[in-house]
Amino acid sequence: MISVYDITNSIFTSKTYILYKEGLEKAWLVDIGDIEPVIEFLNLHDLSVMGVFLTHGHFDHIYGLNSLVEAFPDCKVYTTEYTKQAIASDKLNMSRYHETPFIYQGDNVVVVRDGESMCLFDDEPPMSFYETPGHNPGCLTMVIGGFIFTGDAYIPGVKTTTILPHANKELAKQSLDKILKLAEGRTILSGHKV
Repeated sequence: MISVYDITNSIFTSKTYILYKEGLEKAWLVDIGDIEPVIEFLNLHDLSVMGVFLTHGHFDHIYGLNSLVEAFPDCKVYTTEYTKQAIASDKLNMSRYHETPFIYQGDNVVVVRDGESMCLFDDEPPMSFYETPGHNPGCLTMVIGGFIFTGDAYIPGVKTTTILPHANKELAKQSLDKILKLAEGRTILSGHKV
């Protein structure tokens, strides 16, 4: 059975999720903020990161990416085409407006598309990917077993933010409808602590 450990990051209380399975030495992440608590958990459980899935390219969900790939050079980064561009641009990921501008240095990004899926653990259901733009053009929602990772496209009890650059209110509404259908019977793991 897949377990999920969550970390609340120091910037805007964004979330990082660690997916792992008892008895296996591999883990997968959803978003990456503060690297220290991630490394601490991984070391405690003797886990190595195989890949990280990015829900979108805003700074508060990606700022630990360079440190993560430095610690785990074989780690792959899975995300949408738009987010691939955003992590390489401090303007698109909006880190230019923070104390520390962020630009991803790696060349290990794998673009995933709506409706695709991949197996993370043997004998477990695959992770499926759904493009859910609106909050950001690159928003990606992921479903695996009884879990759905919604990033900032849907945070229960919080209206989806569409006032940021490149946001789209109509697309956000369409994505919300899609997410709510996918979320039926699943645990919702959103992009921020609520």
